[in-house]
Amino acid sequence: MKRFHVHVHVTDLAQSVGFYTRLFAAEPARHEADYAKWMLSDPPVNFAISTRGSTPGIDHLGIQTDDAAELTEMKARAQAADMALLDEGTTTCCYARSEKHWVTDPQGVPWEHFHTLADIPVFSTGRPAPKAIAIPVKAAGSCC
Repeated sequence: MKRFHVHVHVTDLAQSVGFYTRLFAAEPARHEADYAKWMLSDPPVNFAISTRGSTPGIDHLGIQTDDAAELTEMKARAQAADMALLDEGTTTCCYARSEKHWVTDPQGVPWEHFHTLADIPVFSTGRPAPKAIAIPVKAAGSCC
């Protein structure tokens, strides 16, 4: 199974955790001083927020796979479609060790494809993730 992933930068983590906890009717699966994540099953989404970005809004989108074979299939599909692909291999980010690669859509939105291997006690180790672009969240009441 694959799970949609959204990572949003926020300015006030506590306020945002309260909002999303009420919105999803669920407590975060992971909650740190600078990060929170909900692993929702209906709809299946890995929704994360953090205070680590410079601009509030969507940092990146992605697909999380349940197993390495699904990730390999997604990588092969991206390569066959001649998409520019950044293969990070095994790396750490967002309090997890994962196998991952990135593609970027025509508008410059980064897409992360990853398979989580284990939780870790720190946000990341080693090199930083590819530079993402923050897409500001539309004001309440605005249309798609």
